[in-house]
Amino acid sequence: MRGSEPHSVQREMEVYGYDRVVRTHCRMCHGGCGVLVYCKGERAEKIVGDPDCPISRGAVCSKGIASIQLAYHPDRLTHPVRRVGPKGGGRWERISWDEALDTIAERMLRHKERHGAESVVLGYGTGRENEAVIYRFANTFGTPNVLTAGHFCYGPRIATGLITCGGVPVVDYENRPRCLVLWGNNIVISNPDEYKGESFSRALDAGARLIVVDPRLTRAAARADLWLRLRPGTDAALALGMARVIVDEALYDREFVENHVHGWKPFVERLREYPVDRVERITGVPREQIAEAARLFATTKPAAIQWGVAIEQQNTCADNNRALMALMAITGNIDVPGGQVLFRPPPVRPVSEFSAHRMLPPEQRAKRLGGDRFRLAHHFAIINPKAVWDAVLTERPYPVKMLFFISSNPLLTRANADEVRRALEAVEFMAVADFFLTPTAELADIVLPAATWLEMDYIGDYWKRHGYLVARRKAIQVGECRSDHEMLNDLAHRVGLGEHWWGSFEQALDHILEPMGVTFQEFLRMGHVRGEVRYRKYRSGGFSTPTRKFELYSTLLEKWGYDPLPRYREPPESPVSAPDRAREYPYVLITGARLPGFFHTENRQLPGMRELHPHPQVEIHPDTAAREGIREGDWVVIESPRGRCRQRAKLTEAVPPDVVAAQHGWWFPERPEPDHGWAEANVNRLTDNDYEACDPAMGATPVRTLLCRIAPARAEEGGRP
Repeated sequence: MRGSEPHSVQREMEVYGYDRVVRTHCRMCHGGCGVLVYCKGERAEKIVGDPDCPISRGAVCSKGIASIQLAYHPDRLTHPVRRVGPKGGGRWERISWDEALDTIAERMLRHKERHGAESVVLGYGTGRENEAVIYRFANTFGTPNVLTAGHFCYGPRIATGLITCGGVPVVDYENRPRCLVLWGNNIVISNPDEYKGESFSRALDAGARLIVVDPRLTRAAARADLWLRLRPGTDAALALGMARVIVDEALYDREFVENHVHGWKPFVERLREYPVDRVERITGVPREQIAEAARLFATTKPAAIQWGVAIEQQNTCADNNRALMALMAITGNIDVPGGQVLFRPPPVRPVSEFSAHRMLPPEQRAKRLGGDRFRLAHHFAIINPKAVWDAVLTERPYPVKMLFFISSNPLLTRANADEVRRALEAVEFMAVADFFLTPTAELADIVLPAATWLEMDYIGDYWKRHGYLVARRKAIQVGECRSDHEMLNDLAHRVGLGEHWWGSFEQALDHILEPMGVTFQEFLRMGHVRGEVRYRKYRSGGFSTPTRKFELYSTLLEKWGYDPLPRYREPPESPVSAPDRAREYPYVLITGARLPGFFHTENRQLPGMRELHPHPQVEIHPDTAAREGIREGDWVVIESPRGRCRQRAKLTEAVPPDVVAAQHGWWFPERPEPDHGWAEANVNRLTDNDYEACDPAMGATPVRTLLCRIAPARAEEGGRP
């Protein structure tokens, strides 16, 4: 701690006998929240929010507080292990780090020599802040294939933002928006990406008007001035309908449109396809509400839209994002105080440079799986997961022989989980780095013990677009656990990439910070830094797009063969697009609602989190439950044309009668190895990853808009006798 710490910290130390306090930043979910870690000796004892953190202002969620339970969990993997025996069976034996990394390096080099570097696929999960290092490893090794959630989570925001206006428009909560639209996002639960629910709540307390777009009645929807309860998967139609009202009633920002927008006339022509009466038929939202929301957003300045992954996990992923950005632009809310700002990072080496994308040879870049099909994703080094599973199972367009997953549990988090399982069982060699032996890790050949955020030094929020960098300081060491960054730095030397890496990873952190003129140790003392905040930057330099304008009409999408204007497409599996199937599967299934204690598949072994949510739940309207003979708390079988799972019924009017909402990411760590009940409650056994169902530009899989049927579980399935 610095010498000028608040007196309350000193009092805590004196009263409870703590001998040191570490100021750092949490990363139990998307990261960024400042915390104080109180320690006795080498052990962390308590975590509280840091009131000096400009991002979270002293707030910390249940996941952050539970970090100590995670770090010291008795089932935590604390040393490398190797599987002896068949996949999904056999036993695990302890090995050294040298043996583990030497084995992984040998396999990588063997497959590179025999099948090309592209036969090795690396993968990572959401919010672990290792993406820059993983891409650097892949690019310097020569594989174009990095499997992420980026095809349907945050990556689409980056991709569509960059081609539309040169960046990701982030809500400027510090300057108090007077109108907020919360679109497909439950920020007070998820605290996603650049945002924290604390800032959103402050804005509402200050009097901001609130519009919520969501099929479910969330806490925010209950507080909203307007709640637009749209039919799942119809977001693009609703956004374009609102834009039509704004244009028809001349509520748009004429100066901005005339001087800083490309494609205004064709955009207005496209809007003629979306009169409010048609949008009402598509979305189910009354036309009066559509018009009222459009007027409120357009006339209350400044205004901003807070949107989330629910609109990206659809077949209209890219167009959903573009339509929302169009609303921001035509109302003049881009890059203005309290609107959507294109924040600039501090003067450090950008992620794109550190990730060494330019070091990947063009001939290797051209081999990226799925790149010829999903060209927007390919442009940003993102791949569709099915392309990997197909390359493993069919060896087309070439064989994938090795997978290395870091902080990722794709068996639970990727669409069509049964196909994922077949691929993970079939691949020749797989390594995993994680905290526990997850269902995915149980299928690996070698598993490495990953460090939690409490056990690492790093530059936090390096990948985000809010302009901040925060210092993550190592507080403890548990067993032989190592950070993802350290293990990859070590592995890089073992596969002959040493000239592009460092003797220690702290030198890499110095390298990132070098343009700012500070070392990582100096940055730790600073705590955080923010790039220069300036508004209306487009007035002097335009936007970073081919036309130097905000592109409602995308010149790059046109170049790649896509519709340059946003439009609505019906979900591939809905009562409208598949009426015959809807007779057999009469309910719309939405998945993935966030829970306070869990982060995707994480934390289900932590007592404090599991007590909040002991069982997987599916939300069902009481009228629907009565029709199907389902009572509160019953185990319910949910079935789609692709598979089935079971979850417990929660009867609630928060969902419409024709919609059921199932939780994702469920497995049961307390159950015996080797599978931990991965299939029982896994809603991704029901989801679809067929290429034709995906977003044509980003490859996003539509896991939020499906058809299903429900029934009480039979006695042999755990239902009522």
